[in-house]
Amino acid sequence: MSDISVLMTSVGAYLPKKILTNEDLSAFVDTDDEWIRQRTGITQRHIVADGELTSDMAREAALQALQRVGLDGVDIDLIIVATTTPDDTFPSTAAKLQHQLGAVYAVAFDVQAVCAGFVYALDIADAMLRSGRGKRALVIGAESFSKLLDWQDRSTCVLFGDGAGAVILERDEYAVEWGIRSSILHTDGAHRDILYVDGGPSSSSAVGHVRMEGNKVFRHAVEKLSSAMDEALAAANMTVSDVDWLVPHQANIRIIDGMQKKMQLPTDRVVRTVDKHANTSAASIPLALSVAVGDGRIKNGEVVAFEAIGGGLVWGATLVKYGRPQK
Repeated sequence: MSDISVLMTSVGAYLPKKILTNEDLSAFVDTDDEWIRQRTGITQRHIVADGELTSDMAREAALQALQRVGLDGVDIDLIIVATTTPDDTFPSTAAKLQHQLGAVYAVAFDVQAVCAGFVYALDIADAMLRSGRGKRALVIGAESFSKLLDWQDRSTCVLFGDGAGAVILERDEYAVEWGIRSSILHTDGAHRDILYVDGGPSSSSAVGHVRMEGNKVFRHAVEKLSSAMDEALAAANMTVSDVDWLVPHQANIRIIDGMQKKMQLPTDRVVRTVDKHANTSAASIPLALSVAVGDGRIKNGEVVAFEAIGGGLVWGATLVKYGRPQK
């Protein structure tokens, strides 16, 4: 195994100012606060303002991550934006961001793996840095998911919110057993029809809306996520006892609780932000990570487990020893 490590050295986040509470939703959707809380754990979500773009949120999250470690855009060699809601069909949101950040030396592209987009983008960036395709990467999950919602469909419109989270990855040849320890990805397109958007450039003149069979998604979620986590632990030669924190995709409190039970982790070792953020798709893991790093829960050198599942179906798990060795 290579001695090269890919460290996760910084994190940043952005949430739109507009907050839509469950009570606000009940004014125009046939639902109420108790119904939403009991089924999802969500109390509110952030929604982009008129004219606010996915790239705007991605830029703010990226700038925060850069500023926290004293870096500028010119220090970045790779930018990957995980998003299902790009500004345009093309060019990529990442290319737009590369210019805005002044990251003139960076290769930039988008990844579309819906809610699993962040773990997919981490795996790609890890492989590229390990292969020598640069020193530092920005990996960003950013979503204006409210743009895909049918606001008359209470089974989906209550679930999602908007936001962006970013991490900086850095290649290091001396930080043995730090950084990304393992990454596992899976896809099964046979289940495409239980979670999808009914529109797109080659099939429709409209973008479309989220369509979901929630019970079927739930049945797949815990089983597939726990299996992927077992694979990630085995690949890293680790056990659950080595994991300090679970930072899961914030889809639904029942799925998060199910993963906690499967991993037999204490409640206070699972980061939950679904109540305040709702499901922000590819942005949910880095947003939750930013909260827990920012409030001091996740500390330098602690092992963090990420997992996510999204439409496709696509899913995966990643283990990271956060931060860098102290000199």
